[in-house]
Amino acid sequence: MGSGIAQVSAMAGHNVVVRDIDADRVSAGIDGIEDTLAEGVDRGKVTGDERNAALDRIEGIVDLEDAVADADLVIEAVPEDMDLKQDVLTDVEAAAPADVVLGSNTSSLPVTELASALDDPSRAIGLHFFNPPHLMDLVEVVVAEQTSDETEAFAIDYVDTLEKESVVVRDTPGFATSRLGVALGLEAARMVEEGVASPSDIDAGMREGYNHPMGPLELTDLVGLDVRLDIAESLRDELGERFKPPQILKRKVRAGNLGKKTGTGFYEYDDNGNKTGPADY
Repeated sequence: MGSGIAQVSAMAGHNVVVRDIDADRVSAGIDGIEDTLAEGVDRGKVTGDERNAALDRIEGIVDLEDAVADADLVIEAVPEDMDLKQDVLTDVEAAAPADVVLGSNTSSLPVTELASALDDPSRAIGLHFFNPPHLMDLVEVVVAEQTSDETEAFAIDYVDTLEKESVVVRDTPGFATSRLGVALGLEAARMVEEGVASPSDIDAGMREGYNHPMGPLELTDLVGLDVRLDIAESLRDELGERFKPPQILKRKVRAGNLGKKTGTGFYEYDDNGNKTGPADY
């Protein structure tokens, strides 16, 4: 997600620094951007000049202080762990300019709680991008209890520069999109578990019957079954048993079958990430 956010920001004309904990990870992130842009050129979606200009705007840095020294906006995209995200945000706050806006790409964690670790929580806001960022047009702007009006306006303006649609939501469990998306994904998994229909037929029903670009089980594989399980358990704690994860999801996660990133989830995938057929269920 971090490299995808960097890519769309650079394509929009922003100068971008990609930062990770070691040089190999930074290189991998930039390599991923180069591959995605090359694919865009091949498909006629991006011109060669646009690709080159975007890459010229991206710099990779390991040192945190150097990475954020001149930043107007920092967006963290580390895993969905409250302590980890708070540590990252507090480190950024200490190193960045005093007026920097601190964004979190969290899809489910309370932004109000994330912000509570900061000396100036008014600068914190959720910027929930959708995967993959270069194809998905929506960004959910999550306003914490402490978020200032100026920070909210800055975030909306930033999303506008990306030519994406922003929806503004208050900081509630699951926000708007994760709450609805997880509910749909969990029910689809229960239907597989109960033998109602196969994953491919369930997904086809939602694509063809409701005009969804991707079925709920395909989307679960893309997001990661472990991520979906973590979000479901968090929502269950906050909102009750309607978000209780089905056993099929727990079994797959325990087996290490986490979706596209491991090659098996509700579907099987080849080494290039192409879907090859349904997985055992």
